[in-house]
Order: sequence, then structure tokens, then C-alpha cells
Amino acid sequence: MTGSAALVTAVRTVKQYLTFVSAGPFQYAVAEALALPDAYFTAFREDLRRKRDLLCEGLAEAGFTVHRPQGTYFVTTDITPLGLGDDGTKFCLALPERCGVVAVPNAVFYDDPEAGRPLIRFAFCKREGVLEEAVTRLKRLAV
Repeated sequence: MTGSAALVTAVRTVKQYLTFVSAGPFQYAVAEALALPDAYFTAFREDLRRKRDLLCEGLAEAGFTVHRPQGTYFVTTDITPLGLGDDGTKFCLALPERCGVVAVPNAVFYDDPEAGRPLIRFAFCKREGVLEEAVTRLKRLAV
């Protein structure tokens, strides 16, 4: 960063606190969560698993190649089987207008964007009704 000495000093000060104590405010929430019964976490895990499966199955039925996740709430898919090109970024930019659904191109997470070009991801940490509607809309892409 470049700027006046006062601005650089202010940014460096904030960066220092964000880097080393960013989790400080979350410690109270973590302490509360650790006191919850195991049943809460079991139900939470099962809820996310059910939503993951709903979205994965729906995306596969819509024609995507689905990479089923095991440790995140994003489902990565390959768009090439849809026959709509292989540019995930262009696909994601057009998706809201095409069917009212949003996704994120995986290429933005790659050092070599070409390696992730046909891959996009959808979040499944949503209400089941939202996921069901998204799947219904995405199935129309193949028509």
C-alpha cells in the first residue's frame, strides 16, 4: 500500500489487530457452542447432509457433473455436459437472468484460472425450499 504516512500507519495498525486477534470476538460464541448438547451437532450435521444430497442429486438430474463434497457447504460442478460452453465465469454471469439462480465460478480460486474454467459451485446452506426451487429452475437449462 502507498499513501500518506498517517494513512499507512492507520492501515498497519488495523492489520496488526485483524491478523492476530480476529477470532477474539468469536471466542464467546465458541464457548457457548461447546456447551451445547451433542444432539444439536448431530441434527446440524444431518440437516446439512440432507441439503447436500438434495442439491447434488438435483444438479446431476439437471445435467451437471457433480463433485459431492465431504467437508464444505459448496457443491462443485462441471458445466460442460450441459452443452452451454465451458466458461464457468460467463455461465455464472448469465445464470441469474437465465433461471434466477446464482453460482460462483471456481476459476477465481485457481492460480491458473484455465484449470478451473468449466467448474462452478453452488451453496447448499439454504432452506430446503430454496434448494428445491433452484434445482427445478436449473433443470430447465437442459431443455
